[in-house]
Amino acid sequence: MSEEQENLALVVPETKPKRAPTLYFIIGIKFLKGAMALLLALGVFSLRDKDLPELFQKLLEFLHFDPEKKFFSELADRVAEVTPANMEWVTIGAVVYGGFMLLQAVGLALRVKWIVWLVIGESAFFVPVEVFEMVHRPSLIKFGILAVNILIVWYLYANRARLIRTHHHH
Repeated sequence: MSEEQENLALVVPETKPKRAPTLYFIIGIKFLKGAMALLLALGVFSLRDKDLPELFQKLLEFLHFDPEKKFFSELADRVAEVTPANMEWVTIGAVVYGGFMLLQAVGLALRVKWIVWLVIGESAFFVPVEVFEMVHRPSLIKFGILAVNILIVWYLYANRARLIRTHHHH
């Protein structure tokens, strides 16, 4: 082996991380959550100076819904209660959450060791909350979310050594 090849061998790891379809699925979920949260933030931010009750009324007219129906009149009352401060908090929360999800997606894609632990911790954190929700107000959607989070935690924990290779130089 030439000196140049030896130097390259030190820089380029010998083992390329193996393909991991389940990991790509998790990355996709995190990316989608992050993108949706940022779109929500953008949407709420764009409505900050608008007259929400009037916009809601125009939307109902556009969709040809009867604004006098109980559901829509109650919803209109809730819309009227929204304050600029509430909207600001929703925007900030959605940006922070979206950024956190995108950080996890990119970190997993780059196979960053501490991100795997962050995702395991974040996903495991919500499992008891989701179990509580399932017990008190069961639904198929909640069950699905709980199952996906448990699978994410199990998969990343069980495969952490295989997914994240630390390369030691000789």
